[in-house]
Amino acid sequence: MRKFFLLLIVFIAVWMISCEEEKSAVKPEEPKIPPAYEEFGGSLPKLLDLGADKCIPCKKMAPILEELKEQYKGKMEVVFIDVWKNAKESNKYGIRLIPTQIFFDASGKELFRHEGFFSKEDILNKWKELGIDFSNTTENK
Repeated sequence: MRKFFLLLIVFIAVWMISCEEEKSAVKPEEPKIPPAYEEFGGSLPKLLDLGADKCIPCKKMAPILEELKEQYKGKMEVVFIDVWKNAKESNKYGIRLIPTQIFFDASGKELFRHEGFFSKEDILNKWKELGIDFSNTTENK
């Protein structure tokens, strides 16, 4: 019985050390403007939403993103990436939590990021705060 507990303690210690090494080896990259920005069109301000189609807050964001995409077509690019289906994207964009919204200006410079649900009103207010006002845009309803 004593050998069993000794073996168990050794096993747990080795396991804890290996887990600690894995944690230290996985460091998120510093968020940067990824080369993929050009893939989505680099001439308009862009709202990039990184989430998953099975995540509840992400599901709540989906109709908002679609509405923004339609309403501000030609004025703002709205892109959704499912990071559960495209795991490399979460590292590329330094994602820690989903959904994450990243606001880019027309040149591709990251202006702001938000983690969690973000309402349409809050998104538009954030754009305005960042100096990009869509309130003058004709809205399609």
